[in-house]
Amino acid sequence: MTAFLAKRIGIGLLTLMVASAVVFGVLEILPGDPAQLMLGMNATPEALANLREQMGLNQPVLLRYFTWVGGMLVGDFGRSFTYSSPVIDLIAERVVVSLPLAIISLILSTAIAIPVGIFSAARRGKAADTVSMGAAQIGVAIPNFWFALLLIYVFAVWLRLVPSGGFPGWSAGIWPGIKALLLPAVALALPQAAILARVTRSAMLEVLGEDYIRTARAKGMPRRTVLWRHALRNAMIPVLTILGLQFAFLLAGTIIIENVFYLPGLGRLVFQAITQRDLIVVEGVVMLLVASVVVVNIVVDILYAVVDPRLRIAA
Repeated sequence: MTAFLAKRIGIGLLTLMVASAVVFGVLEILPGDPAQLMLGMNATPEALANLREQMGLNQPVLLRYFTWVGGMLVGDFGRSFTYSSPVIDLIAERVVVSLPLAIISLILSTAIAIPVGIFSAARRGKAADTVSMGAAQIGVAIPNFWFALLLIYVFAVWLRLVPSGGFPGWSAGIWPGIKALLLPAVALALPQAAILARVTRSAMLEVLGEDYIRTARAKGMPRRTVLWRHALRNAMIPVLTILGLQFAFLLAGTIIIENVFYLPGLGRLVFQAITQRDLIVVEGVVMLLVASVVVVNIVVDILYAVVDPRLRIAA
C-alpha cells in the first residue's frame, strides 16, 4: 500500500510540474501587452515601462517561470497589481466561499443521485425506472445557469425564502452564510446528480447480474440488504470516479454560477482577473485548482482500495 501511495503522489507531482509549464506558457502567448491593457491606451511610455518592470515582464521567460514556481513552493503566489494585495490573501478570502459551496453541492448531489440510481436499477424496465431516468436525462440537458435563473425567480423573487445573490460573510453567522449558498448549491447539484444517478444505475445493473447476488437472493436475504450491503459496495468504483471528477468540477468550474449569484468565490476572482489581464492572479488560482484536482484524484484512488479489497491486496 505504501508503494501504491508513493506512486500516486509521484504521478501527482509530475502532473503539477507539467500543468505549471502549460499554464505559464498559455498565458505567455496570449496576444496583447498586459501592462498596456491594465493602464489603458493613454498611458505614457514611462508608466508602461515602470509597470512592466514591476510585473517582471522585462525579464527572460525562463527566469520568470522558475521564479514563479519557486515562489509557489514556499507559499508566495506573487502580488496582484489590480487589487494591490498578495495573491495568496485573495485566494484565502475567496476559497471560504467556493469550498463550502462545492461541499454542499456534492452532498446534495450524492444524497439525491445514489438512492435514485439504486431505486431505478432495482425496478429496471418498469415505469418508475423510465420516469426517474427520464428526469435524469432532463437534468443532464438543462444548462445550470438557466436553472439558476429559474431558482432565483421562484425561491428568491416569488416566494422570498432565500436571497437572490451576494454573500454576507461567515462573520454574519453560519445560517445566513449557508442560506446564501443554498440556491447556488442546488443549481450546481441537480445537473451533477442527474449524471451520477445514471452512472449509479448502470453500475448497479452490472453488479445485480452477478452470481453472488443471485445466490444471496436464493438464500432468502432481504432485498434491501442485497441492494445496499452487497450490490452497492461492489458498484462503488465507477461511482467514486464520478464523485471525484464532480468535486473537482464543483470547485473549479463555478465561474458562471458565482457570477449569476454574485458570489465572491474563486470562479468570480478568475473571471475578474482574466478581464483585467491580471496574469499573476490567474496563474495562482489555476495552479491551486489543478492541485486540488490532483489531491482529489489521490483520495479517490485510496478509496478504491478501501472499497474493493482486491485492489488493496494488489497494491
